[in-house]
Amino acid sequence: MNTTSLETATWRKSSYSGEGGDCVEVAARFPNLLPVRDSKDMSGPNLVFDTQAWTSFMTALKADELPSA
Repeated sequence: MNTTSLETATWRKSSYSGEGGDCVEVAARFPNLLPVRDSKDMSGPNLVFDTQAWTSFMTALKADELPSA
């Protein structure tokens, strides 16, 4: 994926996000990839995750299995 692809991406914020501004947005329609960005800095950097890695991360997060700092 290149930056040009993300310039035309359709981004969405989670329905769990409130109006507080601490949110991430994701873009769909990228096979096997999940682009993510900070909703407060839409022109800032984007991260792109393999969908399997993102699913594993979310599963661990929901199960409170991530190591604490």
